[in-house]
Amino acid sequence: MKTLLYPLRWLLLISLFVSSCRRTTEDPQPTQPSGQDLFVAAQSIGTVPKLQLQTFAALAGFGAFVPQLKYDAAYYKFLYKTTYKGQLIQVSGLLGVPLNTPVPPALLSAQHGTMFRQADAPSNFPSAFTGFELFASAGFVTVIPDFIGLGASSNVVQPYFDKATSASTVVDMLKAAKYFLQQQNIATNKNLFLVGYSEGGYVTMAAQQEIETNSVHQLTLTAAAAGAGGYDLPGMLSGIATTPTYATPSFLALLLQGYNTTYGWNRPLTDFFQAPYATRIPALLDGTKDRATIDAQLTTSPVALFTPTFYTALGSASGELALKQQLADNSFANWVPRSPTRLYHGTADESVFYQTSASTYARFQAAGATNVSFISIPNGTHATSILPMMADALPWIQSLDK
Repeated sequence: MKTLLYPLRWLLLISLFVSSCRRTTEDPQPTQPSGQDLFVAAQSIGTVPKLQLQTFAALAGFGAFVPQLKYDAAYYKFLYKTTYKGQLIQVSGLLGVPLNTPVPPALLSAQHGTMFRQADAPSNFPSAFTGFELFASAGFVTVIPDFIGLGASSNVVQPYFDKATSASTVVDMLKAAKYFLQQQNIATNKNLFLVGYSEGGYVTMAAQQEIETNSVHQLTLTAAAAGAGGYDLPGMLSGIATTPTYATPSFLALLLQGYNTTYGWNRPLTDFFQAPYATRIPALLDGTKDRATIDAQLTTSPVALFTPTFYTALGSASGELALKQQLADNSFANWVPRSPTRLYHGTADESVFYQTSASTYARFQAAGATNVSFISIPNGTHATSILPMMADALPWIQSLDK
């Protein structure tokens, strides 16, 4: 009997060894939460008739798009979960559903620009209005994430220009919205579009990269339109470090406060900003003040805004390496869009420099991108370029919605 057991033992050991090797060499993708896991609630705001939405559009300067607004739309304050610092937290956004469309509509996620006031979060519609709500009346099931730090997650410091959270905020809302729509028997077609401007342009590109490189989400992107996003953050930093004036110092305060908190640096703001600005910034970024108010309490001179040590470090190859590494990591240096993509940027943009889109597009081209185009908006500023962008992007998206 003993002689028979020895070969059996060896066979068992070999089997266990092979099985163990197979488990360690395989590298399955981590399990992602499903739409059902992420969905929390959809609170009805009500149905807004198309005539009222057309009035909203005209009053907000979007009058050129009134002929495109053809449907009444039902809106929901949408609550869902996304990942922040390794934990699922509750966040919010707005969901708009066009009513009585002749065929099932496409799903579209719209990403808003930088916001400072909590009252401006899209989930506060109709008291808050971004303009992206109009996509629902144009015939798209529309999701508009508030972004982490706004709406239901107002207790969190905005992780501004952090690529991972920017992407997950959009992707997780799409997954949760698809689950809710299925539960409500609201049909959509196979198409999915992303649109965003300013910070929303950056968030759009972050979400596009996540969708295109991580099939576990089971999302297929049809096309993306991104305007005036800070895709090349090291390039933006270099520009700010060499310009005598920067028009939007509030962006710099939000960026450095966000990175300081998101990455756990916990440095005093006096490391970055001179007096009296360092002591003003916490109150300026408390969610009650708009951009104009914040900018008025800062300075457009980077030399005067930043401490001499920090300002010198920005222009030095060896200074502020942790910050520069995060800026590089949160840019798009090692990826090329696969889906049809249009980039837009005003040539006179004083807040997000035109060069950040130009350099990003040039890199995409050099890497062999075939589906990316770059549309310059002559003399367009940061505030004036969104209308020309949408005048081009909307019919382009509609042409692809087949």
